[in-house]
Amino acid sequence: MPPWWRNAVFYQVYVRSFADSDGDGIGDLRGIRSRLGYLELLGVDALWLTPFYRSPMADHGYDIEDPRSVDPVFGDLEAFDDLVADAHARGIRVTIDLVPNHTSRAHPWFVEALAAPPGSAARDRYVFRDGLGVTGDAPPNNWVSAYGEPAWTRVPDGQWYLHLFAPEQPDLNWANADVRADLERTLRFWLDRGVDGFRIDVAHGMAKPPGLPDMDLRANPLSGSEHFDPRFDNDGVHEIHQMIRKVLDTYAGTMAVGEIWVTDHRRLAKYLRPDELHLAFNFRLVLTHFDADAMHASIDHSLSVATAAGAPATWTLSNHDVWRQVSRYGGGTQGVRRARAMALVELALPGAVYLYNGEELGLPNVDIPIEAMADPRARTSGPQHSRDGARVPLPWEGDAPPFGFSRNEKTWLPMPPEWSALTVEAQLEDTASTLSLYREALELRHEHPAFTGHELRWYGAPAGCFAFRREPGGLVCALNTSATPIALPPGELVLASEELVDGKLPPDAAAWLV
Repeated sequence: MPPWWRNAVFYQVYVRSFADSDGDGIGDLRGIRSRLGYLELLGVDALWLTPFYRSPMADHGYDIEDPRSVDPVFGDLEAFDDLVADAHARGIRVTIDLVPNHTSRAHPWFVEALAAPPGSAARDRYVFRDGLGVTGDAPPNNWVSAYGEPAWTRVPDGQWYLHLFAPEQPDLNWANADVRADLERTLRFWLDRGVDGFRIDVAHGMAKPPGLPDMDLRANPLSGSEHFDPRFDNDGVHEIHQMIRKVLDTYAGTMAVGEIWVTDHRRLAKYLRPDELHLAFNFRLVLTHFDADAMHASIDHSLSVATAAGAPATWTLSNHDVWRQVSRYGGGTQGVRRARAMALVELALPGAVYLYNGEELGLPNVDIPIEAMADPRARTSGPQHSRDGARVPLPWEGDAPPFGFSRNEKTWLPMPPEWSALTVEAQLEDTASTLSLYREALELRHEHPAFTGHELRWYGAPAGCFAFRREPGGLVCALNTSATPIALPPGELVLASEELVDGKLPPDAAAWLV
């Protein structure tokens, strides 16, 4: 029997935006628990919960003050335990975010470090350095943070500390034994409470190179740049993942997936060695335009990396950090059609799939007024870089905001009134809805024998189209990104993202056949 995670469909819950149980306008753990019936009906195998730990919320929970606690805005440990128990009773596994690269500035360790002198044991848990220049008033190197600002902040005694993200998120020093021991305590704390695995945030970022050399400012890990970027993907990171794997191997049936923005397939494969991560997030489909040739190349590359590493491929089209696919693919009716088509492509592929809450409803990005933006990246890099548009709370029912998400009309991000047609309630009994398409696709993926096998065979196809067959199961998936309807490959049609036109697959559509 293969491990459960090899072909699982994970559902990412952005905790702040899923369901609010206490009326404060912010989603919470009991809200998630109250909607588990919906997730069971949808047909997902596992949840991925974004951070719910005690935090000042400078980055909505990714700045963690205590990794072995629950922030009161989300509930308490009893609420977490109840959620895990109920999810398991419904056959749904629970995985949670692990954030090992940094802590909050409010973490007791960092408070202690600020009160301690340079060179102290307390400061050694973080990356403190003297500045450059006669008076040390220049940063130790030229690194910039992921949010576009300098990656160093100076403290009153003149030293600087490193933060690859916001200043409120100081980087830990992974050469320090206290740091490693504390992560093991955190892993075991949650594993003992029944979690089934972890999504490791910035899994390519913990290890820093000796000497902290300057970066090539042309480097861009998100675009596959070949320019030098010492901030990420240093070889020392693999020792950390090996330590994590040793802990996981003492708990049967658990797993870890890494957020790894590394495009070189040889380096990415290192994270998937048998003594490291079970899965690595694959962002190639997120970064690929709606074009059959480009998608074909992305799929082939992803499968070759997984094969080389002896691990399953992973697939995702969205998450809390990127634009929703409806908007990426053009928005409006066109964006919805293309997103529906890509959902069938993604769910037809062998390996694990990660869905992002709300994509099954066909939600687009939302234009958030500047005064309502909550993302720290909007503050540092400009409102055009805000991720808030993909984090708006989910619409459950009714004709007006807050659509059953909360009793409070003032939700943490504003909800657009035009979402009345996109609520779960509005789509649940509509057989043509995006929600119904996802439900049917997930049911077929779980139950139809054509989905066995991990090899793909590509058919010849007209320009702007592709078709592949899963072997030996026999599922055929066809995608049409051209401007004209196309004839389908031989086989019995089992599902299409749009109605056929005279027996042909229309533009911006996909179909499954056996």
